Formats: sequence, C-alpha cells, structure tokens
Amino acid sequence: MPGFSGLPLVIEPSDLFARLNAPELILVDLTSVARYEAGHIPGARFVDPKRTQLGLPPAPGLLPTQAALEALFGELGHHPDAVYVVYDDEGGGWAGRFIWLLDVIGHKAYHYLDGGIHAWTGDGHAVSQDVPPAAGGPVALTLHDEPTATREYLQSRLGAPDLAIWDARNEAEYTGEKVLAAKGGHIPGAKNFEWTAGMDKTRNLRIRTDMAQILKDLGITPDKEVITHCQTHHRSGFTYLVAKSLGYPRVKGYAGSWGEWGNHPDTPVELPVKN
Repeated sequence: MPGFSGLPLVIEPSDLFARLNAPELILVDLTSVARYEAGHIPGARFVDPKRTQLGLPPAPGLLPTQAALEALFGELGHHPDAVYVVYDDEGGGWAGRFIWLLDVIGHKAYHYLDGGIHAWTGDGHAVSQDVPPAAGGPVALTLHDEPTATREYLQSRLGAPDLAIWDARNEAEYTGEKVLAAKGGHIPGAKNFEWTAGMDKTRNLRIRTDMAQILKDLGITPDKEVITHCQTHHRSGFTYLVAKSLGYPRVKGYAGSWGEWGNHPDTPVELPVKN
C-alpha cells in the first residue's frame, strides 16, 4: 500500500483511493449531515463545519476555544503521525478552513481532495453510509499564531509594499453595494477575487489550473505576505488553500474577517471612487 509522502497538497481521487486503508490516514468530511448520511467516502469522519468556527457575533469566524479544538481533534483520533485528507462539497471553502486549523495546531501532514465528494463520485468511486465511531477523548494541542492575522496585525501592515490582501467576497460586498456589517466596502489595498471564480465548474469544482496566473495579474505574488479574508473566514478557507497549494511561503487567514473589520469603530474602509 502506497504512503502519502511525495504527494502535493492537492490530490486527485485516484491518489486517495489507492491509500484509503493507510493506517496513518484521517479522512475528514466537511459537507453537511444530510450529504454525509446519504453517502461519503469510505472511512471518512464527519465534522460539522460550524465546529471550525467560534460562532459568536460580530466575528463568528474567529478560532474556536482551545478546549473545543482539543475535543474535536480527539474525536478524530489525532496523533503526531497522522496524515489528514480533507474534502467538502462546495469546492474547498470549509476544507480549506480545516487546513488552516491544522496549521494552527502545528500539524503539517495534510492534503485536500480536489473537487471533494463531487470529484470522487464523478470519477466513479463508491460511497459508504458506515459511520466510524469517535476515536477518543480530548487531546492536548499547542496553538500557533503564525497562520492567523489578527485585526491589530493587519492594521499595522496596511500599506506595506510586501503585503497582498486577498478579499474572497463577492463584488457587491467589496464595493460596499451590499453591506453585511456596520460599515461597507473593503480593507484599504485589498484585491478582490471571489472564491467560486477560482473553481472549475466543468471539472467538478476542482481548483482552476490557471490560478497562478490569475493571482500574478492581481499582484498577489509569492514574494508578498498574503492575508486572505471574507466575511467569516469560510469562503477565504478556499483562497487560503489555493495560496498554500501554489507554494506561497507567507499566507495568513484573517479569521475575524469583515465581520470584525466592518463592525470595528477604528478600522479604515475603502470604497470605489465615484465619477
């Protein structure tokens, strides 16, 4: 049975199929209860996407409590030699956020199944309705600050020549036409590329093969620190994943996202110049 060493961050269904019985594999399904119960990749453990967020207003996308994370990873059977493969049914938002969580706990052995459950079934692989039992109780974790941009950190970096802010929201949110917080608009200097525009709808929502060129054209380049966000760091889970998969060395998720920035009294906001 082949191992996972040598595989890229983003893998294909055939890569996973050949390794489904690997003892080090922890396979995580971040779809929905209904989708999971209807059929999931054999051996996958369901994680309610809501458990990856703190869930409290005004910034529900902030990191869950350490106790909540220790309980979650205990249920998954987390251990130092584990290799995680994560997937969802929406093209990588929740799966990418889970990869961010793995970075937060300092665990670097992980892969994303490109296209998720759609790619798996689209390639003719079978699903299962068997539910693995919870693996165990809470595990001790050490949380790391590096994968996360706080509001204070982002504000301190505004205008830096080596900073690229990737706003994964839709254009109406970015321009302030659609307001989902006390303030509308975007973080000064942020580049807007809506998350689903990075998915290939003809290939079961796999990541577009031209994303490197798209980001270069936007000025979101590997020589810069990339901080990505949306409203709750769910959609920007996808953009975090994309930047990581392209080998960008400095990537952070702004977990507070617009829920925090747009509701804070001291944050600057940029709006399009009207003619």
